Amino acid sequence: MRLLQLRWKNPANISSSSNTPLSFGPFNSTTQTRWKKPANTAQTRLETRTRDPNLDKLTAQYRKLKLILNLYDVVSSRKRGPFVSVQSLSKWVPHAGINTITTGDLLRKYPHIFEVFTHPVRRNLCCKFRDKFVILLNQEHDVVLKNEDENVMRIKKILMMSVNGRLHLHALRLMRTELGLPENFRDEIIIKYDEVFRMVDLEIVELIDRNESFGVAKVESWRKKEYTDKWLSEFEVKYAFPIHFPTGFVKEPGFKEKLKNWQRLPYVMPYERESEVVRKRTFGGIERYEKRAVAIIHELLSLTVEKLVPVERLAHFKKDLGIEVNIRELLLKHPGIFYISTKGITEIVFLREAYSKGCLIEPNSIYDLRRKLLELLLLGNRHTRELAVEREVKDESEDMTEDENGWESREGDFVVPILESFTDDNNDS
Repeated sequence: MRLLQLRWKNPANISSSSNTPLSFGPFNSTTQTRWKKPANTAQTRLETRTRDPNLDKLTAQYRKLKLILNLYDVVSSRKRGPFVSVQSLSKWVPHAGINTITTGDLLRKYPHIFEVFTHPVRRNLCCKFRDKFVILLNQEHDVVLKNEDENVMRIKKILMMSVNGRLHLHALRLMRTELGLPENFRDEIIIKYDEVFRMVDLEIVELIDRNESFGVAKVESWRKKEYTDKWLSEFEVKYAFPIHFPTGFVKEPGFKEKLKNWQRLPYVMPYERESEVVRKRTFGGIERYEKRAVAIIHELLSLTVEKLVPVERLAHFKKDLGIEVNIRELLLKHPGIFYISTKGITEIVFLREAYSKGCLIEPNSIYDLRRKLLELLLLGNRHTRELAVEREVKDESEDMTEDENGWESREGDFVVPILESFTDDNNDS
């Protein structure tokens, strides 16, 4: 009774105590406390996953390079000469998605990419992309055009994995950079090779020549190596995938046994026919169907140049490739095969087996050129003395001209032949 009187005299205590858990007493001894079950969604699994610092660091670096490349495309489409004024560049920078840094800081932060100088006539600050940066971009463009046979093979393999041998071009267009395709691949590859591809609609391509000899997944080479080198049984290797967990990954009790059973679980290969897929899906259960989706995404990532792709772009292949599961949840469900990095605006999925310490294990020509572009970005303000020396040499070379005999002469050397002709006339007289 004394407790009730105190509560009645101090009603503020009631409001303050409402935010705190109710303690048990004579009036609430029979009250049941409900414990909420922790949510197990794709977002919570993404936040609580074991991170890979090397791949996260690489993602953050690639994001900066992507913004610089976007700025290069914007400037290339709008400028009228070999350089632009800094004032004009400051208006175009937001269109490239660069909103967290000013134009002046951008130019000072990356001197190996941007060259700033004063216009000789107007006396205003101008800038341009350095020759080394532009040369690397041109080399990448040339390599992409030379890899025409490989590009045909990539598109052909993706079409062979599709449900009915057809694919929407907008999905390929979104992954053009990751697949190493040229900008106008519709005309330069699909329409050019009309004996292999056929345009069913304005945005739908169909495969004509289906050669089953090309329908071998990339993971089969790893399985063959595991079978021959490690003397493993065919039962253990036939349907297995390479597993590489990140450092610090915690394995729950019973996890190894579940993983071993999943590795042995048979599934329909990515390049098998649709009728076979439907038959095995009906009698195999949802686990085998999900494993086929893992195999399709694994093969699609293997066909990319850098073995990575934004997660949102994979969603555009769901209908054509027959993936009827949530791709994001599927990737998070297999952290030993895929890794999703969230360092940046978009989520990027990596093929774990293809990387070691943040570098591609089997590099290619396009990957090497993109790494060189990234190295220019990461140089920052280091080794700027070399840039000053290159500028002095360039200024001297611009001052040098060539006469009709191919001899180099500097500006002002035209006075010498005039004086020589003047002396010859005096000797004749």
